[in-house]
Amino acid sequence: MLRYLLLAAAIVAEVAATTALARSAGMTRLWPSVIVVLGYGAAFYMLSLVLQTMPTGVVYGLWSGLGIVLITLVAWVWQRQPLDLPAVVGLAMIAAGVMVIQLFSKSAAH
Repeated sequence: MLRYLLLAAAIVAEVAATTALARSAGMTRLWPSVIVVLGYGAAFYMLSLVLQTMPTGVVYGLWSGLGIVLITLVAWVWQRQPLDLPAVVGLAMIAAGVMVIQLFSKSAAH
């Protein structure tokens, strides 16, 4: 269970860092840039811990899939970036793929 909490925390840290990256103005604004460095550092550290107990392909699939969905939702809510129907369908397919891995794949456990 700890590995999933660490993976979730890594994804949240990555999403926070990516959100700050959009606000950093090319890493010229101090506080968003600090959040970028700390967020990505924390995300990759936690990811490295998860990779000790889970297969790389599964971890990366979950990391990237959930990260895409979350960063898109953050951009939609806070930055008012619109989503059209194909984007929503694509995000739903990504989320469904993550659920299939978690619910049915025997590869998820080491």
